[in-house]
Amino acid sequence: MTSSDGVDDEKRATLRRFAAVGAASPLAGLSETASAETGDNDARDAITGYLSTTPGAHFSKIRDDLQLGTGETQHHLRHLTDAGTIERYRDGDYKRFVLANRFDEFEKHALGYLRRETPRGMLVELLSDPDATGGDLADALAVSAPTVSKYAGELEEAGLLSREGGYTVERPTTVLLLVVRHADSFGERAMRLARNADQHLAYDYADDAREF
Repeated sequence: MTSSDGVDDEKRATLRRFAAVGAASPLAGLSETASAETGDNDARDAITGYLSTTPGAHFSKIRDDLQLGTGETQHHLRHLTDAGTIERYRDGDYKRFVLANRFDEFEKHALGYLRRETPRGMLVELLSDPDATGGDLADALAVSAPTVSKYAGELEEAGLLSREGGYTVERPTTVLLLVVRHADSFGERAMRLARNADQHLAYDYADDAREF
């Protein structure tokens, strides 16, 4: 259904839901020249709100989840980037976005891999069970052993995983807290981990020097 100003009602509801999150943040009020026809403020606050709950989302996911057009998404992301509200970074073939000045380089890499189904599953399983083997991961994720090995190599190259004497998540508390804080956007496996996060935070992660 389309309202009298030409904006689809479902799209409007989606934008308003995320805009409410964005408007509640210190980054609200993102456009001084918003028009009633384009709803610039709603769209930009919605993107800000969306990225506060789904950091590391790539361009297509932002566009599709917020039901925006390609040109419209490009326009608003460019405006928000130029204004210093959000940051764009390259992750392989993807352009990913986060709120500005919220994440260090390690966390941005981690978010990129947490947005991919199999690497995310591997990291979540290893956070749940640090002793899990490659075979355990393959069984838990219903993928082949070569698939686990392939992604383990990518995660190691990205600095997120060590393969010395087994698989070990680098800076595990940092990765765990990223999962816990944004579990709703990572799916049921991550949400189960988040529900038991207090048990995992009790582990002695001696190599994880970052404090929160």
